[in-house]
Amino acid sequence: MSIDNSYSPSGATLPLGQQRGPAYWLQRAVQGLGTLSGVSVGLLALLWFALTLGAYPLLIPDEGRYVGVALSMLESGDYLVPRLDGLPFFHKPPLHYWLTALSLKVLGVNFVGARLVPALMAALLIAGMHAFLKRHASQHHAGWTALILLSSPLLFGASHYANLDMTVAALISSCVLLGGHAALQMEQGRPYRLALMGLYATAGLAFLAKGLIGILIPGGILVFWLVGRGQWRILLRLFSLTGLGVLLLVAMPWMWAMQARYPGFFDYYIVYQHFQRFLETGFNNPQPFWFYFALMPVATLSWTPFLFRRARGTGMQPDGLFAVRALMLSALLTVLLFFSIPSSKLVGYVLPAIGPWAFFLADTVIRQTQRDGEAKVARRAVWSLAVGVLLCLVAVVTMVVRPQVNSRELGRVLAAEYQQGDQVVFLNNYRYDLGFYVPGLTGVSVMGRWDDPEIMRTDSWRKELLEAASFEPQRGALTLIDRATLRQQLCRDSKTVFWLIGGPDAVRQSQVLNHAQRLYEDQRIALWRFDQDDHDFMCGGTPKAVQPKTSVLPDR
Repeated sequence: MSIDNSYSPSGATLPLGQQRGPAYWLQRAVQGLGTLSGVSVGLLALLWFALTLGAYPLLIPDEGRYVGVALSMLESGDYLVPRLDGLPFFHKPPLHYWLTALSLKVLGVNFVGARLVPALMAALLIAGMHAFLKRHASQHHAGWTALILLSSPLLFGASHYANLDMTVAALISSCVLLGGHAALQMEQGRPYRLALMGLYATAGLAFLAKGLIGILIPGGILVFWLVGRGQWRILLRLFSLTGLGVLLLVAMPWMWAMQARYPGFFDYYIVYQHFQRFLETGFNNPQPFWFYFALMPVATLSWTPFLFRRARGTGMQPDGLFAVRALMLSALLTVLLFFSIPSSKLVGYVLPAIGPWAFFLADTVIRQTQRDGEAKVARRAVWSLAVGVLLCLVAVVTMVVRPQVNSRELGRVLAAEYQQGDQVVFLNNYRYDLGFYVPGLTGVSVMGRWDDPEIMRTDSWRKELLEAASFEPQRGALTLIDRATLRQQLCRDSKTVFWLIGGPDAVRQSQVLNHAQRLYEDQRIALWRFDQDDHDFMCGGTPKAVQPKTSVLPDR
């Protein structure tokens, strides 16, 4: 039996043979993926990712932070201002929070609802790559690229990680593919306006997902691609006043609303978050310039050996795909070089490059099929697919068997007794994910030395809270307190129940905890209850009403 298994626009075929082993079925799967629509491939990808979304608790700090902001929107009904512990949180724009809040509303407050957005965005990235390559390269390129992306440990992990990275990557990728499609349609004299408007609308959404890089990166990719090919006229035609109006209509209203409400917003969100942070060095995870270039082979670990085999092969024959390869190369290099400039390099930043990287791997597999024969390459690909899928599943099992630090058990104990009106106080620590496990959690404050100038010099939860408090100083004064203020609050109202959360050794540092009842403890965190009996024993007499101090908060 032979299969029509075209690997290039020429429609050339290679006989697969009669043996129906794993290699045979892999080729059938690739052929099937190639013939499907991009939407169908995206749905299959979503199903694959969704199977294990709820397997383990939220990871902190990132998942707890971003899901917590979305949950606060859902519970308060205020979808305009992102809030962290009740304070305005403008580190990132709101699109991801809006989508996550919608997911939590539809699916409920659970791990699947919390992580559905990154899974959807990973599926969108795969669907977009598939649709573009099927249209402008070949079904084989579309099928192999989708398969490689589905078995990429990096993409699989990102689809299970509830932060902004996957949303940003999918929207940047969509911008590039829509812009590339519009340009190629122009070159071929075909309709392009719908794709062009889609490019500008998606750029607006990308801005709402991550800020200016959602516009600058796809714009740079398209400019470098067209200039490199000498397509100046096409580049000029991509600029559209109507499209610019669409972009502004999508991206600007939220910013205007925030600037009107918080006069310091523009300086903080645009000048500081976009420009100063890009060049500063006091952030987490500093890495050398070459970090992302070394990371890409690991992102698709099981498929990377195909690149080394390709390096020893013969040169590529002309096949009419120069423009597509040039676009993918521009996307790959632009992303890698742009994010290599700052000293801080987080793994998720490189996700916009995963689609082009997978394309070049797929292109290599197809070229090796031409050189070595379909059966031989398919047998190697079976092992690559198996190892890739196994790595994804092992990662999930590892997270289940050896869970990372989280507040699920602490939240379970607190939720069993917490009532509205109770006060929760973190003692020199902060757990972003606690609200996820304690429904309706309010009245949270954080005790610390908020006048310490070192807080603003490095990225930390303290810096995030202090910056957030500067936008609403009165609320911030109630949320960020010092040790003296905490003691005054404990002795001010004997009827209020206080829940104190700190490290297990905090009892040696605070006289208050000597009088409180410890209800939970693990190696990292402990929970104490301070109620009327503890109040009478520690405070004695009649407490005097005091006002929380406000001098520890900076004025923005």
